[in-house]
Amino acid sequence: MSGHGDAQPMTARKSGPLKGTAAVPGDKSISHRALIFGAMAVGETKITGLLEGQDVLDTAKAMRAFGAEVTQHGPGAWSVHGVGVGGFREPADVIDCGNSGTGVRLIMGTMATTAMTATFTGDASLRKRPMGRVTDPLALFGARAYGRQGGRLPMTIVGAANPVPVRYALPVASAQVKSAVLLAGLNAPGETVVIEREPTRDHSERMLVGFGAELNVERGPEGHVITLKGRPELRPQTVAVPRDPSSAAFPVCAALIVEGSDILVPGVSQNLTRNGLYLTLVEMGAEIEFLDPREEGGEPVADLRVRFSGSMKGIEVPPERAPSMIDEYPILSVVAAFAEGPTVMRGVKELRVKESDRIDAMARGLEACGVRIEEDEDTLIVHGMGAGGMPGGATAKTHLDHRIAMSFLVAGMAAQKPVSVDDASPIVTSFPIFEALMSGLGATLERG
Repeated sequence: MSGHGDAQPMTARKSGPLKGTAAVPGDKSISHRALIFGAMAVGETKITGLLEGQDVLDTAKAMRAFGAEVTQHGPGAWSVHGVGVGGFREPADVIDCGNSGTGVRLIMGTMATTAMTATFTGDASLRKRPMGRVTDPLALFGARAYGRQGGRLPMTIVGAANPVPVRYALPVASAQVKSAVLLAGLNAPGETVVIEREPTRDHSERMLVGFGAELNVERGPEGHVITLKGRPELRPQTVAVPRDPSSAAFPVCAALIVEGSDILVPGVSQNLTRNGLYLTLVEMGAEIEFLDPREEGGEPVADLRVRFSGSMKGIEVPPERAPSMIDEYPILSVVAAFAEGPTVMRGVKELRVKESDRIDAMARGLEACGVRIEEDEDTLIVHGMGAGGMPGGATAKTHLDHRIAMSFLVAGMAAQKPVSVDDASPIVTSFPIFEALMSGLGATLERG
C-alpha cells in the first residue's frame, strides 16, 4: 500500500477466531524522536526496532536534508551520525513530511532556533492541518513563519539568528507542541520552560535525558513544569524502540470483538502517558492480561494476552484520560459498538484537527454501519449493540486517515455484513504490515 498514489479500496469480512502472535511494528512516536535526537547528537546513534512506515521514512529523509548521515543496515536497524545541537545545514529543497503531523511539527521546532530557512509541505491531509499551534510558540524564540491562510502548509520557517529562551504554557494538551518547544529550546541560551496542565506523552523528556540534556520536571500549581537547559552537547545513544501501543490497539481490539479469538501481542509499550486505551478496555470488561512487565530502551513494556470478550459494557471515559489515548478513540469507538449500552467519550475535540476530523469520520461511518451515534464539538457517544450486533454492510470514507481506515477494517471483521473503506493506502504511513499481520491471525481482508 502507498499513501501517495491512487486510492486502494479494501474490504473486511466477518472472520473466524483470530489466533497467534501479533508482532506489531516499533513505536512511531519514539521512532521519529530517535532519528531527530540522533541527528542533534555528536557521533553515531544506533537504533533497533525503528518503525519503517512512510511517516518515519520521511523524517529520516528530512534529517539527511539537514546534514545528518542516516543509514539503514537491515530491517529496523539504523544509524544516525549527528551534527550536534545547532549544527543543521540549510536544506537544498522543500522538506516533504508526507502525512506526518508529528514529523513536521518536531522538525520545525528543531530548526527554528538556527539561522536558516526551510520550507515544509506534505500530502493533501497534512496540508489541511493547522500549524499555528506550533509556529506561535516558535515565534517567541524569534523564528518567523510564512504559510497559507489559516497557518497551513506549504510553510516557510525562518530560524532565529539570536534565539531567546521561552517560558510557554501549552493552551492545549499536545505532545507535538510540547516537543517542538523543547527541541527549539535546545539551541536557545538559558532555560526554556514548558508548562502543561495535563500530562501528555513524555517520550521527548525521557529521550532528552537519555541523550544527556539537563531537564527537570516538577508538579506545581500550574501543572507539569518542564525546565530544559539550552545548548547541551547531546551524546549519541543506542535506542531500542518498543512496539507501538497505538498500532497494537488494532489487533488487540479485533481480538476482543471477533468471537473465539485468543492472541499474544509481545513487547508493547506501557508508558503511562500512552496506555489510556488499555485502562479503558479493562474497565469495559475486556479480557487482557499484562504479562512479563519489564523495561526496554527506557520504556516500560509488557506482553498482552487478549481473548474475545463478548460481555463488554459501555462506560463513560474520563475526559482527563484523553491525552493518553487521543489516537485510539477511533478504534475504541468500534469496540464500543460491540459493547452493551452507551460509551461516552468527552474532552475529545482534539480529534477534529488530526489527519482528518476523526469524530465526524467515525460518526458517519458507524452510522452507515447501523450504529446510533451522538456527537457535539467535544463529545462522541456510541450506543453499543452487543457482541456481533453491528449490521455493517457499508463503505466508510477514510479522508486519507490511516487510523480511520484500520478502525473500519477491524469493524468489518466482526460485523454481520462486510465493511469496506474507500482508501486503505494511508495505512502504510504508520502500520505498513497491517494487512499481512491481520491476515496471518486469520482476518479476511480483500483489496478492491
